[in-house]
Formats: sequence, C-alpha cells, structure tokens
Amino acid sequence: MPEVIFSGPAGRLEGRYHPAKKRRAPIALILHPHPQFGGTMNNQIVYNLYYAFLNRGFSVLRFNFRGVGRSQGSFDHGSGELSDAASALDWAQALNPDARACWIAGVSFGAWIGMQLLMRRPEVEGFISVAPPANRFDFSFLAPCPSSGLFVHGDQDRVAPMKDVQTLIEKLKTQRGIVIDQSIIPGANHFFENRVDELLVEVNAYLDKRLGPTGEPLTESDESAA
Repeated sequence: MPEVIFSGPAGRLEGRYHPAKKRRAPIALILHPHPQFGGTMNNQIVYNLYYAFLNRGFSVLRFNFRGVGRSQGSFDHGSGELSDAASALDWAQALNPDARACWIAGVSFGAWIGMQLLMRRPEVEGFISVAPPANRFDFSFLAPCPSSGLFVHGDQDRVAPMKDVQTLIEKLKTQRGIVIDQSIIPGANHFFENRVDELLVEVNAYLDKRLGPTGEPLTESDESAA
C-alpha cells in the first residue's frame, strides 16, 4: 500500500493511495473520524472502507487531516479539514484525469466533512456516511443533497444518537432525484465495537447494488434483473 505525501493548505498531508489497474476507473476518498478524539486514517472502519472500494477497482485515497500523524498544521474545527479533503480530491483527480466518477466515504467527523465536500463537487456521484454526528454538527447545508448514498449507524450510538440521524435522513428522503439508503446495525455503538463485520456487510451490499461486484455501474437492465 503506497505511502504518499501531497500538498495541503496548511502544509504536507500524509496519505495512503492505491491506483486502479484500469484506465478511467472511479476515485474513492475516505475520511477519518475526529482528529481530537483519536481519529486517523488507520481507523479500523476507514481501513476497511478503503479496501471495499479498492476491491471494486477504484483508485482509493485515505489521508490524515492536518495535525494528525505526519500531516502538518493543526486542528481547525472543520473549516481547514474541509480544505484538506478538497486538496486530497484534487490530488487524486490530477493523477486520474480520465476518472469517470468519484465517491466519498466518511466516518463520524469525516462523514460531516465528506458531505460538505459532496456539496461542492458535482462529479461526486455517491457517498457512504458512517455514524454521522447530526447532533453535534450542522448538516443543514444539504439543501438539497446532490447525490444518492448510504447512511449507516448503530442503534446503541450514544455519541450521535439515532433519533438525530433519523431526522436528517427523513429530511433528505423527501428530496427528488436522489435515493437515500439507510442501514441500522443492531447493538452497534458509535465506534461499531464488535460490529465492524456487520457494518461492512451493509456497505458491501450497497456498493454491489450501486456498482456491481466488479465496481462497474449497473445499467437499468442489470438492476431489473437483480
């Protein structure tokens, strides 16, 4: 797994990047949990999301936000981290100018950052939002949400209670032109302790539905036959 260093707004950013084997392959960017609460690109869920996309033929990048690991800078309460994520996507796109699409996946704080980036980048056609902290951060910018995607959360989450996430999802489901999927993991807390396997089953099932096992987007005839 190649280690990479690329330029961010506050200095160098440290990441892990794996290029796809095929030309025009889509890009996936994976964003980690809160930097001030132990979040890094080596978080177990981030690591597994990275490979979920890699195994479908994506070019995949995960990285440490500013001030984490070998990434330069210091925590900036979301604004700087959003700029970091935009720089990461720019870097991946520069390496893959023929990429046909992009997906964003984020965990907790990373889900909040990812959804903000989604609003700014029309080329993003799908997202995975794991344990979005809808009670702690403002998601009202999703008006409207421009892409279809999946929300996954645990019914025992005390950090981001399910009722707050549910309110966000129900609001998004009223929007036309997109499809919002939701998976609730029984017994899972905010960190999906002892429930990561169940989380990955839901994520992989969703990616198979949207992309097919090989990562190629399904056609209407494929979906009707499924």
